[in-house]
Amino acid sequence: MSDHVSIRAVVEADLSALAGLLGQLRYDVPQDELQRRLEKVLTSPGHMAFVSEERGHIHGLVHVYGRPAFEKPPEAIIQAIVVDTRARRAGIGKRLMAAAETWAADQGYASVALHASTDRAGAHAFYTTLGYYRAATSVLFRRTLGS
Repeated sequence: MSDHVSIRAVVEADLSALAGLLGQLRYDVPQDELQRRLEKVLTSPGHMAFVSEERGHIHGLVHVYGRPAFEKPPEAIIQAIVVDTRARRAGIGKRLMAAAETWAADQGYASVALHASTDRAGAHAFYTTLGYYRAATSVLFRRTLGS
């Protein structure tokens, strides 16, 4: 990673780069739907998204938000993190996670959590090197409304 890499807040102009990054994780979201989601994240209180940028090229994304809860202490949740496959192992993911953790601490959260698919062993190893540990196992249930 060069000295020209910066971490900054996501802006609407990043839409196309975000689509490409999310596609690398097999999240192929139509452009108009991604635009709607981006607007929602950018305008929702308690949410923050950062990108890693080098000379106008976006290399990575992290989305973090605060989650108040009854059954556990309030904490920040990493909703999404992705680094371009061509830029992995260059410290970008570590810098994005640090930005999310700093944001969380600044918001008063004492912990950060995230979910990782069971088939992403490389991601699990990465999170472990950053000091994260497996805290639970669960199964995600979903019901689609209005269809």
